[in-house]
Amino acid sequence: MRVRKVLVIRFRRIGDAVLSVVICSTIRKSFPEAEIHYVVNDYLEPLFQDHPDVDRVITFSSRENDHFFTYVKKVFRLMREEHYDVIVDTRSTLKTLWFSILSPGTKYRIGTRKYYNLFFHNYRIRNHQDESLDEVSRNLLLVRPLEKEAPLVYDADFRLQVTEGEKEEFKRYMIEQGIDFSRLVILCTPFTRVVDKKWDIRKMKEVLSRLVWKYDAQLIFNYSKEEKADALSLFDEMGQDKHIFVNVEADTLRKLVAMISLSDFFFGNEGGPRHMAQACGVSGLAIYPPWVNMQKWLPSRDERYQGVSPLDFMPESERGMLSDKEIFDRLTEDQVWGRLDSMLRKMMKDI
Repeated sequence: MRVRKVLVIRFRRIGDAVLSVVICSTIRKSFPEAEIHYVVNDYLEPLFQDHPDVDRVITFSSRENDHFFTYVKKVFRLMREEHYDVIVDTRSTLKTLWFSILSPGTKYRIGTRKYYNLFFHNYRIRNHQDESLDEVSRNLLLVRPLEKEAPLVYDADFRLQVTEGEKEEFKRYMIEQGIDFSRLVILCTPFTRVVDKKWDIRKMKEVLSRLVWKYDAQLIFNYSKEEKADALSLFDEMGQDKHIFVNVEADTLRKLVAMISLSDFFFGNEGGPRHMAQACGVSGLAIYPPWVNMQKWLPSRDERYQGVSPLDFMPESERGMLSDKEIFDRLTEDQVWGRLDSMLRKMMKDI
């Protein structure tokens, strides 16, 4: 059988979609003639427009996802119009199962092993049982059944890109806002959408101040609409320092990719922008709360992409005696600065 058309189902958030694109990249390298479709939430579509490993982005809006019959009707219409040789269901939920239920003739219906998908996914992967695997490695296990068709060329390098024209346009905007590209530019995420993942803002403020003091760094605060008030407040607390930019705003995901690509370094709380920075080849350090498995969500052994967690500095014997919040509170500015300063010194030396 020739692998001619493939459907990869992702959904969820930015980080998940960015890390899962390695499935598309591996299929592209292994079956270069295949047409690859990628299913994501509609707000993520701009990230994968013109992606070299995605031929069509299929989106579902919140309204479609929230109304069962609307959702199933759209899936039914898609599966009737398209004839997929392969379905890779990265989510394998009762909801995403409908893609395979409504396409029983698809030879490869691949998902993770769940008790309810025995009769609908004919290839079920046990990728959730090995805690040593990072998220990219887990995703790539879902492609393994296709080894029956041809030797696979696995690609663990997840990528995002925008056109040179988009980058040049955004660079002009950044210069207009006061960015000097002859000096160090660091994209910072002092805040997070998930409040519990945010490191102590007082400690974050101290580390940001050291970046300005030691490296004369220009710090661009990246924030969502919900975080804007907090960003402006931190800017005021730091004396509206001229090194800090809260006026460089990316109002679309493609502009955010351009802004990240034009930065020299990423620093901040773990989340979607961290994954995007790595996908753009931008070095960085992310802060991980103790309940986020850094080994799983930092899918790289490349020293350019690093993380720091309070668990790095705490004996295992002490962990059971404290709550996650207490453990997170123990992460000090000196511990974070030690890792950050080391990375920047090496980067500046290499430059």
